[in-house]
Amino acid sequence: MNAHARLAAAALILASIAACSPEADKAGAPASAPAAARSPDVHAFRIGALEATALKDGEITLQNAADQSPWADTAAARTVLTGAGLTGDTITLSVQPLLVRDGERLVLIDTGAGGRMGTQNRLVASLRAAGVDPARITDVLISHAHGDHVGGLVGADGALTFPGAAVHLSAPEWESMKAGAAQAGEAALLAAVTPRVRPFAPGAQVTPSIKAVALEGHTPGHSGYEIVSGTDRLLYIGDAMHSAVISVQRPEWVNGWDTDSAAGIATRQGLLERGASQMLRIYAPHFPFPGLGRFQRRDDGFVWVPETAAQP
Repeated sequence: MNAHARLAAAALILASIAACSPEADKAGAPASAPAAARSPDVHAFRIGALEATALKDGEITLQNAADQSPWADTAAARTVLTGAGLTGDTITLSVQPLLVRDGERLVLIDTGAGGRMGTQNRLVASLRAAGVDPARITDVLISHAHGDHVGGLVGADGALTFPGAAVHLSAPEWESMKAGAAQAGEAALLAAVTPRVRPFAPGAQVTPSIKAVALEGHTPGHSGYEIVSGTDRLLYIGDAMHSAVISVQRPEWVNGWDTDSAAGIATRQGLLERGASQMLRIYAPHFPFPGLGRFQRRDDGFVWVPETAAQP
């Protein structure tokens, strides 16, 4: 099965998917900078007054070949990659959910792949390294229901990884996934996750500081999330972009993983224009860890400027 087919099939994984003391609240807080420094899979930072933590789950490595890469012109992709100092033979996509403490709520945006799709299943270990018990997560926000974003909702035993969390995703995405799960005969798994799901209208204010942003093209209800504290803001872009090089430098290229290619191209171009003109801080869950940085105009296009040096 090629990479595109694997991602499409992984969209069905979604269907497979309490009161605490003040001391427990402290234990559930994201790691401080010293704690984060002890793990290469944890990067703590701030969005205004909010504590946030990048959490490494693993990596997806694809061959730059027609049966794996979402970009059809592999020769052109090789040129762009090598021009950025990378090998042109492979495409590596990091997988890093984002943790945000929003008042009394511990919010996890996306859940990684849970070991699927050739990844390393490091999210729970990364959470614990950040001082967070998975049972303390109150809200899980899903950008879309591909396997590398929802696979971590359940463990190998089929139990919920975040048993106390409400699972939020856009209503169009939820409807699409329910239909897909039913067609695959996953009614029992769908029934298991349904009580945890809280669908929202595109563009809804999901938590006090986090608002959904419709980023169209990748899946029917794909959502980014804008996190705001005072005058500071950060935009989590989900799979609006995959590669820090190809998606940024060649946004007009069709991405075979998008369900609506024209909308996906328009979304990428709009993000780059807005991001560069507003110096918007971006969190990209597939860019090199920790996926934090900005878009910058250069010559007749754009480049990704990471906020910190990329980590393995």
